[in-house]
Amino acid sequence: MKNNTHISVTLTDDSGIRELNKEHLNRDKPTDVLSFNINEEIENGTFYLGDVIVNKEQAERQAEEFGNTVEEEIAELVAHGVLHLLGVHHEDDDEHSVHGKEI
Repeated sequence: MKNNTHISVTLTDDSGIRELNKEHLNRDKPTDVLSFNINEEIENGTFYLGDVIVNKEQAERQAEEFGNTVEEEIAELVAHGVLHLLGVHHEDDDEHSVHGKEI
């Protein structure tokens, strides 16, 4: 049987991601992307890796700053979040970059 892996991607706004950031990471500020590992089998052969939450308002600001379309910026943030689900992390809390750009 073929194994499947699923993730969820949710778009939110500054206040929505700020609330999640405060509740789960004790950081009372908005951010651009959060990832939450679930890592469990949800059905026979189907694995749920986790959730990626993208702040659309921050993606819009970053797109303008970095010269991307909003869609490109959201795609990069989703990729960033998925990398976290796969175990790739920042060297420390002060180093946050995607595609060579500080976030």
